Amino acid sequence: MEENLYQYDDEFRDSIATVDSSGKRIWVYPKKPGGSMHNVRVVVTILLLSILFAGPFLSINGRPLLLLNFFERKFVILGQAFWPQDFFLLALVLITFFVFVILFTVIFGRLWCGWACPQTLFMEMVFRKIEYWIEGDANQQRRLNNAPWNAKKIGKKILKQTIFVAISFLISHTVMAYLIGIDQVKEIVQQSPMEHLSGFIGLMVFTGIFYWVFAVFREQACVAVCPYGRLQGVLLDKKSIAVMYDWIRGEPRGKLRKNTVQADQGDCIDCKLCVHVCPTGIDIRNGTQLECVNCTACIDACDEVMEKVNKPKGLIRYASYNSIKEGSQKLFTSRVAAYSVVLLALLSFLSFSLATRSDIEMTVLKVPGQLYQKTEEGDIMNLYNIQFVNKTFEDIILTVRVLDNESAHMSKVGGGNVEVPSNGLAEGVFFIQLPAEEVTNARTTLKVGVFHNDKLLETSKTKFLAPVSASGR
Repeated sequence: MEENLYQYDDEFRDSIATVDSSGKRIWVYPKKPGGSMHNVRVVVTILLLSILFAGPFLSINGRPLLLLNFFERKFVILGQAFWPQDFFLLALVLITFFVFVILFTVIFGRLWCGWACPQTLFMEMVFRKIEYWIEGDANQQRRLNNAPWNAKKIGKKILKQTIFVAISFLISHTVMAYLIGIDQVKEIVQQSPMEHLSGFIGLMVFTGIFYWVFAVFREQACVAVCPYGRLQGVLLDKKSIAVMYDWIRGEPRGKLRKNTVQADQGDCIDCKLCVHVCPTGIDIRNGTQLECVNCTACIDACDEVMEKVNKPKGLIRYASYNSIKEGSQKLFTSRVAAYSVVLLALLSFLSFSLATRSDIEMTVLKVPGQLYQKTEEGDIMNLYNIQFVNKTFEDIILTVRVLDNESAHMSKVGGGNVEVPSNGLAEGVFFIQLPAEEVTNARTTLKVGVFHNDKLLETSKTKFLAPVSASGR
């Protein structure tokens, strides 16, 4: 940015705010936030966390709202089942989501991080709230941690850590419900751990991870681990909206002196409250930084100070570099237009793919080690393994036929039809028999169809092997 902005402290570029010159972590004690933006964030947090914890119990037509069962390779998104055979669709969903994130970031910066990311919501709006309630504001927490161990300190620490573990336990159960389903989580909870040892161990591991992240690792998850903060360096430009300090209005900064008018001084009185309230320990006046999660705590702190010194609010606000420097804001740029076109194309293709997706997936493979067989009547037979995937939530009885050759006869080993359970798999071994005179090639392509109540659901092509002289020519 401008020289005036960086003349006070240019060393912030050389390191992150939570690590000192020796590489040791600096523990952040953010001042308790408050203000209009924070109040809105509280409401948004309550809404989003309510959806998060209610999600495993919600269903659409008896189907889970969201299930990401990596263990059984079964996924349900908004009531629609997906299997490994739908990898193309899942990849398309992820690509579409990634493009949406890019477009959203180009326009609104890290709005997601400050307002909707689970890490920020739990850390700042749950765990830190509990910490403020038990140990007090930033200075009180410092004094408590530096104080000798006594009954009061031990009591507060035990109470805080106990609540932290309890909340981590709740989060782990919720995450597990999204992975294996709420019914299986209920079984694990209600029965002995030895009956569901792997599930119990998984819950304990998740609990330990969440406790460590929110009680120990904290803001380092955003600063050192999450790649999104580093992506913003590529995605953001001078037109992107982010939490910004108005350096034109604020500089040169200086202390406010009573009964003194300083015409050459900007509105920033250098109170450093924006630094003290920051959960990642940065100075927003240095400009956009990867540690900034756009939590708006600095906006509320600065607005409160501006009110007290009778100056307009908004010295720190949501704005773009250009809107501050030039006084104009243009959201729809050529870059935004390009990303929008790509996103619209992906959404259209994804919608078409979902609308035309078959409820039954069929895979036809020849039985390994088998070429062909000849019957006493001189017909040629091939043996096939056929696997069926039922993507619906109802049991389905299926029949299989050869579609492009009326002389072909198809039969299931053992007889009967194929019953595929809801959201399940079924396999069958089938013979396809052709009269020798119908076979003109060593490898004939046949089209196989699967039916339910005489309705064609899916087709697949396979090769029918025969001796070259099968036709008698």
